[in-house]
Formats: sequence, C-alpha cells, structure tokens
Amino acid sequence: MDAPIPLVDLVAQQAEIADEVRPLLEGVLRRAAFVGGPEVQRFESDFADYLGAAHCVAVANGTDAIEIALRAVGVGPGSEVILPANTFIATAGAVVRAGALPVLVDVDDEYLLMDPLKVADAVTPRTRAVVPVHLFGQAAPVEKILGAIDGSGIVVVEDAAQSQGARRHGQACGTLGSVAGTSFYPGKNLGAAGDAGAIVTDDAEVARLSRLLANHGSARKYVHEVVGFNSRLDTVQAVILSAKLARLDKWNQARRDAAQRYDRLLADAPGVRLPQTMPGNEHVWHLYVVRVPGRDRVLEYLHERGIGAGIHYPQPVHLTDAFRNIGIDRVEFPVSERAAEEILTLPLFPHVTVEQQERVVSVLREALVS
Repeated sequence: MDAPIPLVDLVAQQAEIADEVRPLLEGVLRRAAFVGGPEVQRFESDFADYLGAAHCVAVANGTDAIEIALRAVGVGPGSEVILPANTFIATAGAVVRAGALPVLVDVDDEYLLMDPLKVADAVTPRTRAVVPVHLFGQAAPVEKILGAIDGSGIVVVEDAAQSQGARRHGQACGTLGSVAGTSFYPGKNLGAAGDAGAIVTDDAEVARLSRLLANHGSARKYVHEVVGFNSRLDTVQAVILSAKLARLDKWNQARRDAAQRYDRLLADAPGVRLPQTMPGNEHVWHLYVVRVPGRDRVLEYLHERGIGAGIHYPQPVHLTDAFRNIGIDRVEFPVSERAAEEILTLPLFPHVTVEQQERVVSVLREALVS
C-alpha cells in the first residue's frame, strides 16, 4: 500500500531547520531564558520589517492576538463587530471574548472572501470594527471594505492568520487596516512548534495598549494600569519562528508552484471547481480548497486510500452550537452555507512532491466517478 499523504507535513519542515535551531534552543535551555528576552524582541522586529509594519507585539496565540487587537482599538461591551460567516470559529470567539456582538455577513461566491457590499448593509451606530479574514492564503478586498465604511470611524482589524507573506496590490496582509492579528499555529505558512501569535500595526498607541494588555496590564513590573492577560510569546517559539521566517518566501513560492500544479492536473476533472485568485492578490496558498459535488462521500473515499484531505470549514459560524444562542441575527448566508457543503482541502505544503500531488489527483478523480 502506498504511504499516506498528510494534509500538512510538519516533519519535513522541522527537519529543514533542525540543524540551525538545535544549538540555539540548547542555549535557551542553558540560560533558562524562557519568556521574553532578545530572541523574542528580534523576532518581533524582523517580522514587522518583513511586513513593512512599524510595530509587532508577539503573543501566545492567534485568538489572543485578534482579541487584544480589538480591545486595543476600543471594542468592548456594547460594540458590534462585522465579520464573515465563512471563517474559523476563533475569529468570532475573539469578538465575544472582547465583550462585543459578532455581526455576520456573507462572502462572495468566487473567492469565499468577505463581501464589501454586505459590510455596508450591516453597519449600525454600534459598529466599532470590521474584521476581514484573509482566507486560505489570499487577502480580502480591504480597500473596498474601507470604501464601504468611509467616514464612519469604524476600524478595520485584519484576521491575518492564514496569510503570512500574502499581498494585495503590493501591500502585505497585516498592514492593510489599522491593526492585524495573526496566528503562528504549527500548520500556518509561518508556524511555531506550538501555539503563538502576534499583533501588527503602524499605530504606536495601539501597539502600546496591545503590549500592555498582553502582559497583565503592566508596562513595569507590579505596576498594573488595566486588567490584562497573560499572553506572551515564549523564547523557544521565537527561535523556531525566526528560523522559519528566513525561509518563508521560499516556502510560499513552493506552495504557489504546488497550487499551479494542482490547477493543471485538475483542469479537466469533472465537477471540480478550482480555487481562484482575486485580481490584485499575491496568494500564498495556506490551503488549496476545491469545491466538489458529494463532498462527504468524496472525502471518505480519499481518507480510505490514505489521502489526508480536510474541510475548512464544515460549518459557518452561525450554524455551530457555540454561536446558536448568543444574539446573532438569523439572516441568510447562502454562499457560506452552500460552500460548507462543497469545499474540500487537498494536501499542500512546501515539501509536497509531484508524485504525491499526482496520486492525490488520481484518487480524487476515482472518487468523483465512483
């Protein structure tokens, strides 16, 4: 039997950096310098420079990053925050944790990204922020969203968890709005060896408040200005992330090459709707998501034959048990609901081989006609 093909191969990625990071991690252990310090500061500076941002505040995970960013721009009880129904639940969870009400809007059918026209319709006097999600590795049309809310005082807080290295009209995701939260969960394009995240902004005051909130509301030891969190990037993760950041452009290009290969291999596959790149976007292919008929049956067929396909995501936010009873208005989200029944994520990672992709496509074609 052929070896299984994983959805994401983190072992190959880690092997590439192992020799570089091993002595650095041993140094961290010798010094017992586990929280903060020069490694974290270096990563924050390098990641901000990579994006072309003024400030980066590294935190414990991506959900904290979004929540802290929201709080830093004034989101709290009584606020409404507009976000797409088609996103990972953490986006909505961060809004609720900040004390605000999520207001969901549908996505467009072509790219499955937040629809700016729906945003304009969802604005109320209580709207404090909009959270466009840069989904699957490409940017939401932030400039159109900004146009939809122009003059309202509403803040754009980007969810950039799936878009490290992606650009829109030449500008990096994470720098398109007022502030962004990103995730370095291991499977991301830039992934840690555990949970990690960051807040990115050009606004010095938002950065100061974010850092304050992430450190128990304290800028000086035992002086607490506000009630905050314990959400700090540990030194081990900073070492890993710095090594991977140096390879991110190369790995993103490998993802693009793999996505183009899938496009060619699947060009005439019956019933398969291929992912599209929005004009103006430089895609980094965090996920390669097709749409197929009979998705659940197809997924089962792939899994039975060792193909690690997935679904991102099987339920829009409003249909999850967690968000059925928190005050979300029950409106129609037809695109998000239909997509959730069709989307199928194929294995794609920087080290995927041509042979692996050819086998994925061969088994998928069998599934479609079985």
